[in-house]
Amino acid sequence: MPKSDRRGIRRLLAATGYSLAGLRAAWRHEAAFRQEVVLALVLAPLAFWLGETSLQRLLLLGSCLLVLVVELLNSAIEAVVDRIGPELHELSGRAKDLGSAAVFLSLLLAAAAWAVVALERFAVR
Repeated sequence: MPKSDRRGIRRLLAATGYSLAGLRAAWRHEAAFRQEVVLALVLAPLAFWLGETSLQRLLLLGSCLLVLVVELLNSAIEAVVDRIGPELHELSGRAKDLGSAAVFLSLLLAAAAWAVVALERFAVR
């Protein structure tokens, strides 16, 4: 792809368009991304109820957003590996497994953040 000569606001608008196209592609082609978006939409209002401080709310919402970011990166890795070819290769499998592990760790982090905030809110003091 040739390097764009766009500058300033035109570059920003083009980058925004590319980002929106990426989000549409993830929604259209990635079931895990759709599931995580739905979960984030359900959890977002709960974050405002469960979090007692702005920092807690940020932690709860940020952990959900992090899961989506990591899922997008994992999907990008999978798309590139699949583009290279359908044959099984150790490095292709490793790349996909590493991306999956990153998603798993982000989900664990989100679960831990929600558990800690919930414990702080409901633990007997």
